Amino acid sequence: MSILWFLLIGLCAGWLAGQIVKGSGFGLLGDLIVGMVGAMIGGFLFSEMGVYHGGLVGSLLSATVGAILLLLILRWFRTRRPPV
Repeated sequence: MSILWFLLIGLCAGWLAGQIVKGSGFGLLGDLIVGMVGAMIGGFLFSEMGVYHGGLVGSLLSATVGAILLLLILRWFRTRRPPV
């Protein structure tokens, strides 16, 4: 059951981050992956800062923050042009 919650929170966080960042979307599967990786990033960052993020709302918030950071990093890499 916890894997199902992780996937559901990851999907919601990926979609929320996509709406906040307003970039070109990654589709349903891409949003799920961004949300899950964002959940890991957000969980790590929040725990390093000593912020408790338990419960559904806290998990969704930390996953969304992590997904936003991930999307901003991905956008930065996408917009950089390699030298010719």
